[in-house]
Amino acid sequence: MQQVMEMMQNLQEFVAASRADQERIQMDLVALQSMNEELHRTNEELRHELRSQAENHEAGERECFTPPREFPMPFSQEIMDVAIPATFVGPKVVFTGSEDPEAHLTAFHTQMMLVGGTDAVRCKLFMSTLVGTTMLWFISLPDGHVTLFAQLTKLFREQYITNRAPPPNSYDLFDVRQYQGETLKEFVNRFGAQVVRVSTIDESMIVHAFRKGISPGPFSESLIRSHPKTFAEIRCRAVAHIAAEGEVNEKRANAAPERLRAPLRAPPLRVHEATTSKKNQGRLRPYKPRKPQDKGRVRENRPARHDFVIKLRGLITIPNIANRLRAPGKTDKVIGPHKDAWCEFHQAFGHTISNCLALAHLLDELVKSGFLKDYLAGQPGAEALAAVAEAQAHEMPIHGEIHTISGGFSGGGCTASQRKRYACSVMSVVG
Repeated sequence: MQQVMEMMQNLQEFVAASRADQERIQMDLVALQSMNEELHRTNEELRHELRSQAENHEAGERECFTPPREFPMPFSQEIMDVAIPATFVGPKVVFTGSEDPEAHLTAFHTQMMLVGGTDAVRCKLFMSTLVGTTMLWFISLPDGHVTLFAQLTKLFREQYITNRAPPPNSYDLFDVRQYQGETLKEFVNRFGAQVVRVSTIDESMIVHAFRKGISPGPFSESLIRSHPKTFAEIRCRAVAHIAAEGEVNEKRANAAPERLRAPLRAPPLRVHEATTSKKNQGRLRPYKPRKPQDKGRVRENRPARHDFVIKLRGLITIPNIANRLRAPGKTDKVIGPHKDAWCEFHQAFGHTISNCLALAHLLDELVKSGFLKDYLAGQPGAEALAAVAEAQAHEMPIHGEIHTISGGFSGGGCTASQRKRYACSVMSVVG
């Protein structure tokens, strides 16, 4: 029991010592934190003092600095001695010599109105907007001649007076018309911009010009039914129409695509396909080209075959040759026996360009005239096309087949009485 009491006493002493150590450490941390805050405050004060000294030094240097006159300067010495603050933002307009001087002065005055500045500051900043030949004009002015900004603007207007736009006339409003496809919002904004340019105060003329320029439509009809008195009233009434027009355009843009329709015109059929389909729908006979009757004979009007250094489909695309070739009109018919063969000259199916008789005649005429002598690969061939090529190059469309019966007892006889007797016998009914 005595040992237990001793252990508990030792434990209590250890806990008391630990608490004392923790309190001492906490006090040390508080002291260090207060010291750190004091050092940080001192550092900020020193940094702020150094920054203010540097700014005062730079301001003093700018006030004492006067740019030397290394070249002639039209500004007077009073303007040159004025320093522009470093925080001053200059205008962002530029004049190259081809713009309207009044528009440039208006833009410059607008920007200077926002930032302010004395008359001397305006003179210096206006000089910074001149580039190119305009800067050469400014430097050519007499040394020390400009003393006021009004004097500088007067010289500027006199120099570039030819660039001034003609003053707008109030009757120019009648030339503003709504384009085809232009929305009501775009037209109202464009018409309003023209109203600002002409600066007229005659509201009745503005309203009349707007009614003349707008295209026929719902808004134009509303203006006819209820005449507005001012252009401001037109703007207010156009708001609802503009919203409806935007909603309609959005619906048109999001509309589902139309269903593809079947072609109204059936593809061209060969004559033998049309006739065989009528006689026997389940049986189609292939087309058989007619056989040449005399293989030894050659027509005298057949053109000679010539060999060229390039292919025919490339030859006919050369501009100077294509201008001399009389290209036939396009057709949907199949010109020739081969419905899968394509002729680049006729732009149609039925035969190939190598078997095209019309192109061969035209090329033969150009060869004989000497126009295609630079494109010939050798001497032109004197032999004509073979009879087989004649059958394959058949370019005339086949219009149809006529089936006839020659001879036989088809009508009852040769005389009228025989045919009448035959008809009566056919129509009679045997009881």
